[in-house]
Amino acid sequence: MRAHSYTVSTRTRTSTYAAIVAVCLVIAATILPAFADRGLIQDLFFIFTMLVLAQFWNLLAGYGGLVSVGQQAFVGFGAYMLFGAVILAGWNPIAALLLSGVGAFVLAIPTAFFAFRLQGAYFAIGTWVVAEVVRLIVAQWRAVGGGTGTSLPRDARDAMWGVEWIETVFDVRASAARDILAYWLALALVVATIGGIYWLLRTKRGLALAAVRDNMEAAQSVGVDAARMKWAVFLIAAFGTGLAGGLIFLQNGRISPDGAFSVIDWTAFVIFIVVIGGIGTIEGPIIGVLVFFALQTLFADYGSWYLIVLGLTGIVIMLFAPRGLWGLISDKSGIQLFPIRRRLSGVEGAGQSSSSREK
Repeated sequence: MRAHSYTVSTRTRTSTYAAIVAVCLVIAATILPAFADRGLIQDLFFIFTMLVLAQFWNLLAGYGGLVSVGQQAFVGFGAYMLFGAVILAGWNPIAALLLSGVGAFVLAIPTAFFAFRLQGAYFAIGTWVVAEVVRLIVAQWRAVGGGTGTSLPRDARDAMWGVEWIETVFDVRASAARDILAYWLALALVVATIGGIYWLLRTKRGLALAAVRDNMEAAQSVGVDAARMKWAVFLIAAFGTGLAGGLIFLQNGRISPDGAFSVIDWTAFVIFIVVIGGIGTIEGPIIGVLVFFALQTLFADYGSWYLIVLGLTGIVIMLFAPRGLWGLISDKSGIQLFPIRRRLSGVEGAGQSSSSREK
């Protein structure tokens, strides 16, 4: 008699091809500074950092069901931790970059204690309130400029690890070398972010996270620790968002409370990117950030019309593609570049009875 052995997999032929293309793109992006001009490097840095912020907000809201409008708290606080370490403790900015993530992680602990007592819209408003409180507190920190902000010391920027080597290899000035270094760090961060989130979603914890998002009571009834999953995803998102914030203002070289804690720049635009691209998918923020960058490039010089175009674009997409642009593409083509759905496949074998086969 024959029996079936079953295997569970998520990989598809399309995802295998996509992985190969992704590796090629990462390699090409790594060597790109040898050929590209400074403007392109800066544009790609912007795209990469916004994509990191979008992926972590998508992890929080799209997969965890925690819709926050206060992620600017972690962007700003992470950036200020970097500036504080460099200005007050004399750290190398590259070493201080890790402190951005750690600082945001620490800030997320009391934030979560407060925010997790709220539900739905109250949770969203609560995170916004926390971000405003943190902004007001940081604005009193006179050692890093207070309400007017400050800049990184020039000697600290010139002493960043790797800048001198880049100057020699690429024969560029120090400012261009710093842009290349920041670009490489952003590339590494976006690869680690997408890869890490995809790995998480393919594990049992990913299944538990989706269960908590869809129905918390049902998830708890089958043994999922909902509180633990919410804490984990909130802290992970805060750490990654803080790292991105530190890197953004490291490349910028100047910081102020209003810029670092801007709800429009670091939360509203990020939500726009995720929603138009496709919330609850890894591919969605990638599509969304490209659309956002294109709209910004075309309409940023038109003042308030730029925001009007963004709003109209969001409305149109939500009306005709409620699951975002990637959801529309996926529904029409069936393509999934980052599949997380489990597929059961059987292989027929010998030596088992029909009764065992039925079991």
